[in-house]
Amino acid sequence: MTDLDALQFFQTPDHPCSYLPEQRATTVFADPDIIISTGLYTQLSQFGFRRSGAHIYRPHCGACQACIAVRLPVAAFTAKRRHQRVLKRNQDLAKQQTAPHNSEEIWSLYERYINHRHNDGDMYPADREQFVSFLVTGRPEAQFTEYRLGEQLIAVAVSDELQDGLSAIYTFFDPDHDPRSLGTFAILDLIQQTQAKGLPYLYLGYWIEASNKMHYKAEFLPQERLTTTGWQRISSILPLQ
Repeated sequence: MTDLDALQFFQTPDHPCSYLPEQRATTVFADPDIIISTGLYTQLSQFGFRRSGAHIYRPHCGACQACIAVRLPVAAFTAKRRHQRVLKRNQDLAKQQTAPHNSEEIWSLYERYINHRHNDGDMYPADREQFVSFLVTGRPEAQFTEYRLGEQLIAVAVSDELQDGLSAIYTFFDPDHDPRSLGTFAILDLIQQTQAKGLPYLYLGYWIEASNKMHYKAEFLPQERLTTTGWQRISSILPLQ
């Protein structure tokens, strides 16, 4: 079995940054031909790696260090007033956990989300093959958490279960239900799932201070950010209303 010291990594050519348009980016991938165990995947996550489909990667940009890995120590988390309002607003939703799947219902929700919420990004227009490679295939640790209003599927949170926590991979939801703050609700629910499993962390991916799309991650406190000297606890960033 491959261990961290023996794992090979490959670097991409530079390409336009998905989050900071003025920047060029490079990415390091773990060897895609190696079977990576859950334990090794957990170790890589502790070093700031993320998953997209079958690929485990992290930014490796020489001139820019804006992408900062963030995780939540869930035992220390207390829902603020705004979070409590979001939980109350969505208490009528039913929840079901499933293995990742490519049903028409799931695809239709993802397509609407991308085409309405991210029509200025590199995932637009939504493509079914890309959806499958991104979220349906990839890792045995993955699961969908499906949220329904009656019979209607209105949100899906995709997460991986690691040895030390859950990793939030992606969330997509019905744009017609924006007042519910379903993205925030999904994170709150994943926090509760992590707590229920007795695991210490919820990995949230990367936070970029200059990216408006990333501002919501700063609202979950306390959090830990990966620095050159290890994970640093952050207890206060922005006042929560």
